[in-house]
Amino acid sequence: MSIFIKNVQLNGKETSIYIEGNRIIEIGGPTVEADTTISGKNRAAIPGLINTHTHAAMTLFRGYADDMALFEWLSEKIWPLEAKLSSEDVYWGTRLACLEMIKSGTTCFNDMYWHMVSTARAVEDAGIRAAISGVFFDNLDPAKGKKELEQNIKEVKRLKENSSSRIIPALGPHAVYTVSNELLQLVAELAKEQDLLIHIHLAETEKETLDYIDRTGKRPVEFLAEDGFLGPNVLACHSVWFNKQDIEILGKFDVKICHNPTSNMKLAVGRAISYDAMKLANLTISLGTDGCASNNNLDMFETMKLATLLQKFQTNAQTVMPAHEVFDMATINGAKSLRLEAGMIQEGKLADILLIDLKHPLMTPNHDLISNLVYSANGSVVATTICDGKILMQDHVVEGEEEVIEKSQDHAMKLVG
Repeated sequence: MSIFIKNVQLNGKETSIYIEGNRIIEIGGPTVEADTTISGKNRAAIPGLINTHTHAAMTLFRGYADDMALFEWLSEKIWPLEAKLSSEDVYWGTRLACLEMIKSGTTCFNDMYWHMVSTARAVEDAGIRAAISGVFFDNLDPAKGKKELEQNIKEVKRLKENSSSRIIPALGPHAVYTVSNELLQLVAELAKEQDLLIHIHLAETEKETLDYIDRTGKRPVEFLAEDGFLGPNVLACHSVWFNKQDIEILGKFDVKICHNPTSNMKLAVGRAISYDAMKLANLTISLGTDGCASNNNLDMFETMKLATLLQKFQTNAQTVMPAHEVFDMATINGAKSLRLEAGMIQEGKLADILLIDLKHPLMTPNHDLISNLVYSANGSVVATTICDGKILMQDHVVEGEEEVIEKSQDHAMKLVG
């Protein structure tokens, strides 16, 4: 399979992009014969966006339990409904998430949820890319935790053996307040043995941190460092309630950070991440939407805008987290966090590319493409989505989207009925 994109804007200049297989082969070369030729007139090429924290199948809960306190929301609404989820529910919820992401320009996401094999099946069928972990809890009971981990390792093995290269198996211990320290140690050991990413919620709320100190006498980051849990393969999501020492430790271990501004604001976790301090510690910071129960959409353009506005509001500084930095968080930093050869349009990189409609009202006038993408755009500006060298959406149309919407609606209504 080959694709030739002609007369497209890239970095402010008109050029061409030639894709063969799943890689970008040549930029700016002569016109070549390809299986598919796409006109890039009035289009700008940018890397596919990367969402480094979500729970994809929670699209089924969109609008179900809004405007509630976090722990009440979890214990009274979300966890009871999740206990009813079937593998088919998760499949169709994930298909809906993938459709939404394709339509709004996300080509890769990092997922933590139940029925990870069904999630992987949905991702394969949709054609995008994902790091997939099965969420597990032991509610601080190590005996239960070993069984949970054994099941997840079986599913990771299954994904490794049966999935395409677009699937990245990972481990997903939920959080320090739902997973025992003994289980977290086992997770770290297995991740190192099998070279797996670890996807975990960390320091989302002040209560989580204070409760952990009461239980162990130490802050979570300090304890995790001493236990050998932290490393460059760990992606810590939310990452709000860190102090200066925490950030220094995280920088030392090259832990990756995922910022979730929309979810953090909606669930009122108390403050924004310490962005400048994290930058000084050379931490890689990416962006995530979280699930659709705590954000309501998976639009990474909105996430970029809210990330930078939240920083400016909190610090009372107009220059903090400028547009180009937040754009990098949604592209190259996401790729670094998930260990992908993506996040930029460059020869040899994975062919995960968006074509942006430059005639869209939100992109007009085009004084600065990146500023428009961050401060003005939403997912509707994406005209074409290419992932792994395959066209998943062309001129705003995704094949089979009507069936996905209908089936996911049916599954959502049965769950809450």
